[in-house]
Amino acid sequence: MTAMIDDRRETEPMTASAAFPATRLRRNRQHPWLRRMVAETTLSPADLVWPLFVHDHEASLPVASLPGVERLSIDGVVKAVDEARQLGIPAVALFPVVEPRLKSDDAAHATDPDNLICRTVRAIRRQCGDAVGVICDVALDPYTSHGHDGLLHDGRILNDETVEVLCRQAVVLAEAGCQIVAPSDMMDGRVGAIRRALDAAGRQEVCILSYAAKYASAFYGPFRDAIGSATALGAADKKTYQMDPANSDEAIREVALDLAEGADMVMVKPAGVSLDIIHRVKQSFGVPTFAYQVSGEYAMIHAAVANGWIDGEKAALESLLVIKRAGADCILTYFAPQVARKLA
Repeated sequence: MTAMIDDRRETEPMTASAAFPATRLRRNRQHPWLRRMVAETTLSPADLVWPLFVHDHEASLPVASLPGVERLSIDGVVKAVDEARQLGIPAVALFPVVEPRLKSDDAAHATDPDNLICRTVRAIRRQCGDAVGVICDVALDPYTSHGHDGLLHDGRILNDETVEVLCRQAVVLAEAGCQIVAPSDMMDGRVGAIRRALDAAGRQEVCILSYAAKYASAFYGPFRDAIGSATALGAADKKTYQMDPANSDEAIREVALDLAEGADMVMVKPAGVSLDIIHRVKQSFGVPTFAYQVSGEYAMIHAAVANGWIDGEKAALESLLVIKRAGADCILTYFAPQVARKLA
């Protein structure tokens, strides 16, 4: 009798409720408004920082390897800052294009209070006030004749001697009106030294955004073209001070050290190929975590667009969304104004 019942069950058609799952995840994907309601990650203009290049000329100059990006005059930067304000972008990051005649082995111009970047910061403050934050890079590569981020002696980057110059550079930038200094040089101990120098100068309110996990990446090429350090660097590399892309645990050690030295925020760079690092940093420390979608990542998307292979607008938005999803609180990206307009 039992066998007959079992045979009947095998031949009877299954009901719909038995054949299909009770949980259908596609139900929450069927309407655009519903997808927005259940989205786990959102992107807004407040999540973006706009990197800007400034040069000492009146006319803007396109950067060939960064389509849509220009070297701007000081007035052009001020206008871009006002545009950032209107778009809801909270801060800009400034990078100087230093004239070759002002570069030297000792990067002396980096500590000149009347250098290009200090004049730019003062112009922003004078015309835009505090409506938009200003982040200034603390590193010597724009100012060195050899293109390195530190002082060079007999083929070796000097750590402690470089840190002394970085401290003076950070104070000069703070006195010009910069609210966030961002040491990107990867010298050991520089965050603590800069914090002490800023405090001694009465600039306790100035934040430090440390490039804590900065990899020796192949994706920096267009940036070096933009600031004019590529030619000076030549065939040399920065592997003795920037991190090995093979390492993950080391990034956590770098972040821990910089936080212990007084960093207010930390940076992971490059962003798109370091999503695992961004996630680990955010999960491990729970501190404001920035990520830099670097020049090579931006240029690759534009190159694919130029060949008709992808939709550039969609690719830009997706690339930033996944960086945010990985754990970044804020993203430096050259797409900032275009994406902010789209999001608005």
